[in-house]
Amino acid sequence: MKKIVSIIMVLSLMVLAACSMDSGLKDDKKEKKDSMKDVKVGVSISTLNNPFFVSLKDGIEKEAKEKGMKVTVVDAQDDTAKQISGIEDLILQKVDVLLVNPTDSAAISSAVQSANEAGIPVITIDRSSDEGDIETFIASDNVAGGEMAAEYLVKELGDKAKVVELEGVSGASATRERGKGFHNIADKQLDVQTSQTAEFDRTKGLNVMENILQGNKDIQAVFAHNDEMALGAIEAIKAAGKDIIVVGFDGNDDALKAVENGELKATIAQQPALIGEEAVNAAEKILKGDKVDDTISVPLKLVTKE
Repeated sequence: MKKIVSIIMVLSLMVLAACSMDSGLKDDKKEKKDSMKDVKVGVSISTLNNPFFVSLKDGIEKEAKEKGMKVTVVDAQDDTAKQISGIEDLILQKVDVLLVNPTDSAAISSAVQSANEAGIPVITIDRSSDEGDIETFIASDNVAGGEMAAEYLVKELGDKAKVVELEGVSGASATRERGKGFHNIADKQLDVQTSQTAEFDRTKGLNVMENILQGNKDIQAVFAHNDEMALGAIEAIKAAGKDIIVVGFDGNDDALKAVENGELKATIAQQPALIGEEAVNAAEKILKGDKVDDTISVPLKLVTKE
């Protein structure tokens, strides 16, 4: 009997020890912070060879500086292995919060889970992670942007204007969401002649638009899911000698110049610096123990020449 009691006691101690070790791993970084002074923010960006993500980084650094936070940024250069290595390095540096703009939503999952195990809260920006615990996902409201584009075309051309939709990569979240928003309005107030994919690519946008123009002689407008396809469509329209309104999405540098010179009628512009600021604001709330929404949508803005 004494032997049985001894075995039970040993097993109990082993269970308690295991619980204690587990708790130590996951909770040691979760204490609330009353002040943001000297809080360490780790930032992993997919690439800084793109003005959009440079603006996003600048927004993070500006807002963090105002709050007294210290920021360490690692550039993945669009290399998933490099990004995972960079995140592991930030974990070793014991950052208090991790902001991640994934190069690949599936491949980044293991790095996010490593941060989870280290008790570091993770926020994803612009693109999310397929797995792992994410405190919040911050991105543009693509559905609202699609609606904005359709409403603009109705305002410019009136009800039942004949329009074409150039779609992005099939299955991509941006394609689904921008298309959904566009059709929320267009299916009721516009006459959508055709919707075809040009996979977010400028050259494909040109080629697809050339084919569309051959079979649709009275098109009045084009909505492209991104600026690259919009700029390709403009080349096809110019070559055909047509007068057709084109609206793009993103607000990249080439598109903004095209709006300024009157070739592109409008673009639905994202606000990367604001996305960065919102990420830091969310990090502050999380570290103070406040709740944040699972998704934070950052408003878009319509850019026209006027």
